[in-house]
Amino acid sequence: MVRKKKFEMVEDDSDSDIETLESDIKQMAHKLLQYRSTLPDQLNNTLVSLLATHRPHFPQPSALELNICSGENSSAPEDQEIAKKVKLLNEKISSNCSAMPVVLKNMKDCIAKFDKLDSYNAIVHPAFKRKRSG
Repeated sequence: MVRKKKFEMVEDDSDSDIETLESDIKQMAHKLLQYRSTLPDQLNNTLVSLLATHRPHFPQPSALELNICSGENSSAPEDQEIAKKVKLLNEKISSNCSAMPVVLKNMKDCIAKFDKLDSYNAIVHPAFKRKRSG
């Protein structure tokens, strides 16, 4: 008789354990569904804010600059000279911006070469060593 009671107690304990495990699984499934619905929006917002912090700030052109850049004819030759200078400046800025990826790639290559040289731990050919005077 004692054995039957122990078996029933063990069976009751395992039933309660199973019920708690099932409820835990249901809670985890609910959390997973919640994360799946909210995580893409959070990642998108994080990416947008990260990109916004790295975006350079260009001030908005004033109405005078817009008139000059649009090429409106003005009576004064000084305004035409200023318009030419502004146009040249805009062209230089756009060419510099378009060349930036190439410059960054070259910089990364140079840094990689420096790191490679540093990994040799000061093994320098004697021809490149300075003779100490004194």
